[in-house]
Amino acid sequence: MIPMQKTTRARPPPRGRNNRSDTVLAPEDGAMLFRRPTRPVPSPRTADHRMAGTRRLPRSHGPVLPGALLLLPLALFAMVQRGEAASRNSTLDISHDGRWLAVANRDAGSTTVIDLADGRTLREIPLGLHPEGVCFIGRTSRFAVAVHGADYVAVCDAATGRIEQKIPVFDEPYGVIDSPDGATLYVTLEYPGRVAEIDVSTGRVRRELPAGRFPRGIARAPDGNRVYVSEYYTATVHAVDPVRGTIIRSWSGASTDNLARQLTHHPRRNKLYLPHIRSRVTAVHGTGSIFPYVTVISPDAVETPRRRIPMDAFRGNLVTANPWETAISPDGRWLAVVFSGTDDMFLCRVLDDDYRELEDAGYRRLGHNPRAAVFSPDGRRLYVLNALDFEVIGLSVPKLEEEVRWKVCRNPLPPDVHRGKILFYSARPPMSTRRWIACSSCHPDGDADGRTWHNPEGLRNTPPLFGLAWTHPLHWSADRDEVQDFEHTIRSPLMLGLGLIRGQPAPALGPPNRGRSRDLDALAAYTTSHTFTLSPHARDGLSEAARRGRELFFRADVGCAECHRGPFYTDSTLRRPFAKHDVGTGKDDPTEKMGPAYDTPTLLGVYRSAPYLHHGKAATLLDVLTTFNKGDRHGRTSHLSQSQLQDLVEFLKSLPYEDPVAAARRAGLKPVPDAPPSVISSARAPADVTIESTGVRARSRGP
Repeated sequence: MIPMQKTTRARPPPRGRNNRSDTVLAPEDGAMLFRRPTRPVPSPRTADHRMAGTRRLPRSHGPVLPGALLLLPLALFAMVQRGEAASRNSTLDISHDGRWLAVANRDAGSTTVIDLADGRTLREIPLGLHPEGVCFIGRTSRFAVAVHGADYVAVCDAATGRIEQKIPVFDEPYGVIDSPDGATLYVTLEYPGRVAEIDVSTGRVRRELPAGRFPRGIARAPDGNRVYVSEYYTATVHAVDPVRGTIIRSWSGASTDNLARQLTHHPRRNKLYLPHIRSRVTAVHGTGSIFPYVTVISPDAVETPRRRIPMDAFRGNLVTANPWETAISPDGRWLAVVFSGTDDMFLCRVLDDDYRELEDAGYRRLGHNPRAAVFSPDGRRLYVLNALDFEVIGLSVPKLEEEVRWKVCRNPLPPDVHRGKILFYSARPPMSTRRWIACSSCHPDGDADGRTWHNPEGLRNTPPLFGLAWTHPLHWSADRDEVQDFEHTIRSPLMLGLGLIRGQPAPALGPPNRGRSRDLDALAAYTTSHTFTLSPHARDGLSEAARRGRELFFRADVGCAECHRGPFYTDSTLRRPFAKHDVGTGKDDPTEKMGPAYDTPTLLGVYRSAPYLHHGKAATLLDVLTTFNKGDRHGRTSHLSQSQLQDLVEFLKSLPYEDPVAAARRAGLKPVPDAPPSVISSARAPADVTIESTGVRARSRGP
């Protein structure tokens, strides 16, 4: 049973009052404050009629409004039918008749269903590691959920709370949409760069369609004759013909376009809306490196099919950060954009001019880390997910006044990890004073941004944070020995923040900054909480090629294991002096300011972390072993045949194929003191998931 917290409702302002959206304020703790007093409405205790596989939540009252205005009655729901509007991928979706609202709870590993007909009933369905996308199927109460970390698509029934199907896919399902008739699901598979076409009636994958590199966003035209996908790290959009199963056209943006995770199609016009950031790697400054954009793509346009609209100048000098999703009203009149970095949103009026495209129509401060929005079928209400408040709020359109609020799940994170995650995703003070950049702008959900930055110390390829609790010291040059040293980054020209420590921080590699600030220690707890997922290339154990590659890896005449050793395939430790190695990649780099010797990065997860090396110039693992290994200084590979090199690559792609944490425990190794208890658990497997009190993890499997 998940406890339901008391819910605060806001009365609507009286008629005739100037109901501007800026009458709503949001303090740093994320609680919503109104200039008119609100009244807490307790949730009545109800019997627990839990269904198998579901968690029934206590009833939550709707807004304090006259009975006739409380919520739309069922009869009206039947009348408010959503036309054949184009679909989009999102963490929120609403059923065709407007009765059910489904939300993917990434941190809790579940999906929650809200019954909008009475505004009271909540049901939470456990699913597994990191559900990311939800989509109602056709005109039914059934909906699909893409479970990104568990590699399957779940089909659930909102009315019963039952999981009807679990459809395995390969690998990392993210966005999910349905066909106009609800007979087919299309799911982006991020790592292999494909779209899975799923037959809903049989629950089987019919085929996989090409989708570029690391696709996340997906949408379709209203008639279903085109499926559009967006690449996460480039914001390139591809048009896929679902009949022929081929990419028929692509629209690339600037080289700086990045982190495009969601795509929305206009309900009637052939127009696409793509939220993303701009990573300007040559300008490492808080006012010049990260910018928020919504790109509008017009597939039928000849001269200018792609128009990029800056969101930091859209409403005067109000800067926003990290646009996460857009949502368009069923009539195509309104477009909502939520910003996860500045905890706010824009409401835009959609223009039919193919030039300006969008016009400012409203602004609203939101809770912590808003990640999704969806309009009701009649377009009069906008639902928004505040991901780190674990709640959904309903706002009136276009005034953006709060009408209803639900808690969708229990907070599954330890208090310090939760607080640290809020700080990690924030582009507001004290993390940043200019509002353009957050830690998550380069490390979203602990991953890398796929970029090599021109830092003051030289070229630096952004590493993922997975396994950070076990792989100190930090940075390519090992110039920091604790996450708390990133207080210097917060205060630097990069983030222009106020900092989390009172007074001056100790120098990096000097006396510890740990223990000087509760918030800084919380940031360290979150940053070190990211664990590995077992490689999909070793789902059934090592292949024959990978086994041959493993033998080569540990052979003395090849020498890979001289530095890449132990459970995490690195010789990095906090013992002084730090082990750094000159492998020949830095001497010819005129930008290098800290010397050509580098810390040994872990090899776990390298199957999906290209580009490689400190300068990011190696596009593939084979390039690391050949092109950028002149003189055999980075292992001795010049005497290996092409087939042996391919075997070695296959082994590297299989890492991790077994639980590194269990091996570390057997070897007597310990994580850094900041690490939360969850990182001492097993690595996460793509399947065989379990729900635990501190979150969702998978039981690891051997080779």
